[in-house]
Amino acid sequence: MDSNKDEAERCIKIALSALSNNQSDKARKFLEKAQRLFPTDQAQNLLESLAHNGKPPDENGEPVNGEGPSMRHRSSREDGDGSTPAAAESAKPYTAEQVEAVRKIKACKDYYQILGVEKSASEEDLKKAYRKLALKFHPDKNHAPGATEAFKAIGNAYAVLSNAEKRRQYDQYGEERSHPTRHRHHHDFEADISPEDLFNMFFGGGFPTSNVHVYRNGRMHFAHHNRQERREQQRDGGFALLVQLLPILILIIVSALSQLMVTPSPYSLSYRPSAGHVHKRHTTHLKVPFYVGERFHVEYTGNNLKNVERSVEDDYISNLRNNCWKEKQQKEGLMYRARYFGDSELYQRAQRMGTPSCSRLSEIQVLLDG
Repeated sequence: MDSNKDEAERCIKIALSALSNNQSDKARKFLEKAQRLFPTDQAQNLLESLAHNGKPPDENGEPVNGEGPSMRHRSSREDGDGSTPAAAESAKPYTAEQVEAVRKIKACKDYYQILGVEKSASEEDLKKAYRKLALKFHPDKNHAPGATEAFKAIGNAYAVLSNAEKRRQYDQYGEERSHPTRHRHHHDFEADISPEDLFNMFFGGGFPTSNVHVYRNGRMHFAHHNRQERREQQRDGGFALLVQLLPILILIIVSALSQLMVTPSPYSLSYRPSAGHVHKRHTTHLKVPFYVGERFHVEYTGNNLKNVERSVEDDYISNLRNNCWKEKQQKEGLMYRARYFGDSELYQRAQRMGTPSCSRLSEIQVLLDG
């Protein structure tokens, strides 16, 4: 990684030298190479300045003549109400492209339009759209007026449409808000999670914290740390959690009842004293460990034993595939986030993140091919 960083810095220096000689094409080429090697805000700002202004910027990425995409908003009232968040938002530079992007989000009429997907969009389509927009409008990346509000709208749109029941209700009632004789509004479909917490969960940054953000009447507020409100949040959160877990509990109960009507499995991939699976064995071919009961060696021999071992290996490989997919998703999510924000520390942590299930799956594949 250090070698990549050094090479990226060298490319930036070459690009700055090219810019001083009005060699924009050469500068762009080396800046793009620098971003591929080791993403930084400096290289990104220089590229944006070239794309929007076409004039040599200074070393910090700002156009030398003060013109171009980077602007500073001086009035806290241009965000709508002159509130403190807007003032804080406007204290940092932003581009004309970011202003236009915020305007488009605020002009959207429904959640599908906010995410830029069709009403027939699949769950994967929603995830891809949210991933792209959440990073683009995150408060750490976008300081244009109204960006925080746009970020909230994006998070709320994804949270509602990714929930099957809320999406069904939204499809049925969501567009009625614009009818002059009806009174259903967007905040009837507010998500149960703040946009920051959703972002952290989606990109592997952790789970929602208690008492960080709460929604009231469609607006986000910071939770007060008094005993009364904490009790209310815990009670409401407990009820919401129960509602969310209810389908899972029903599934577990149905599964348990169905297990009573079928022959129990003669093996387990883990140590399970409750099922009598306490004796450890290994499959003949792939040496996969599994656990069986006291009479297994008597009841399962010959072809029966081969069939059991084949089932053990199939279950084991299926688990490895699922875990490998999860490991890759988490690693790719962190790397994508690190590249987008130019966070070298997060990028290095993501690169160091292991994928043990994927490694084991590769070993198994070699044995199967052999």
